[in-house]
Amino acid sequence: MTTQFLASGGLPQMLARPYKYLRLEWTGELGMLRVRTCVKPIQCYSLAGLTEMQRVLDDIAENPGLVRHLVLSSDVTGVFNFGGDLALFVLLVRAQDIDSLKMYGRRCIDLVWWLEHAAQRGVHTTVLVQGDTLGGGLESVLPFHKVIFERSAQAGFPEVLFNLFPGMGAWPLTIRKAGFSVAKDMILSGRLFTAEQLLRRSLVDAVVDDGSGEDAILDLVRAVDPRLRGTLAALHAQRLVAPITYDSLLEVVELWAETALTLTTRDLRLMERLARAQVRKAGGADDGAVEEIKRIELDTAWGELRNGNTGWGDERGTGITAWGAL
Repeated sequence: MTTQFLASGGLPQMLARPYKYLRLEWTGELGMLRVRTCVKPIQCYSLAGLTEMQRVLDDIAENPGLVRHLVLSSDVTGVFNFGGDLALFVLLVRAQDIDSLKMYGRRCIDLVWWLEHAAQRGVHTTVLVQGDTLGGGLESVLPFHKVIFERSAQAGFPEVLFNLFPGMGAWPLTIRKAGFSVAKDMILSGRLFTAEQLLRRSLVDAVVDDGSGEDAILDLVRAVDPRLRGTLAALHAQRLVAPITYDSLLEVVELWAETALTLTTRDLRLMERLARAQVRKAGGADDGAVEEIKRIELDTAWGELRNGNTGWGDERGTGITAWGAL
C-alpha cells in the first residue's frame, strides 16, 4: 500500500516515506499523525510491519514537538490486528530457531516501550479498534493513552488454546489497567470479550457505535489538545507510580521463546489452521507463498541487524535464515 500523506506545517520529508503496510495522514492544525495499517498477507504484527511502524516512531522521536497526537487504526475491514505472526512462529518452532523467536519478541517490546514513554516525548496516543484484535493485537493497544472500540469489536488472548502463553506485555499491561484477577481470567481463559465487557474491565476508555469511531477520534483529540501539557504530565506520573521495566519485558520474551520451542505437532497444526483462516479473512496469499514471504521477512530482519539499522548493535542469530551464520 502506498503512503498517502498530507504534508503541511513544516512536516519533515522523512515522515513522508513510502510505506508498504502503512497509510499516513497528517492534520497540521492538531499536530495529529494518523497511522492506518494494512499488513499482507495477514493483518498481524509481521516483522516487516513491525519495522515500518518502528520507523514511524523513530521519525517522531527525532523531531520533538512536531507530532502532538499519534492515532493508530486499521485499514482492514473487520480486523484491527490478529497479533503475533503465527505463520512465522510455526516456521521458527519447527526449525528450533530460538534466536529468531527472541529477535521477533524484542521487536514487539520495542514498540510497547516507545508507547510507554510517549508522554515524555510530548505525544498523546490514541487507538481506534474496529473489528477483531487478538493476542498481541490486544497487547499492543493497552499502552495507548486512550483506547476506543467500536461496539462490534471484540478482543482476547487466545494463545493459551494452543499452549503458547501471551508474551511481551499481556500480563503487566492488563494488570496495571484492570488488576490481577481480571488479567488472570482474560489471559488463562483464552476467551474473546466484547467491547462493552472490555469497557467494564477498564481496558477500553470508550465504546462508540459502529461507524462513528472516526468522529470519536477527532472529538477526543480536539478536547485533549488545549490541555495537552497537563494531560501528558499526568500520564507520565501514572507510568511512574505503576512502572513497567524493559528488563521485565525482556525476561518475558526469553520465557515466551523457550516455551514456544516445546509446542507439539498438534499445537503447530492448530496454529497453521488459524493462520490460514486469517489469510482468507484478509484476502492474502496461498500457503506456499505465505511461508516464502515469512522467510524473506526473516532474512531482511537479520540483515537490518547486520547492517546496524536497528538498535540491536552486533546481535547475530544462529537460526534458519541466511544471516544466521554471520
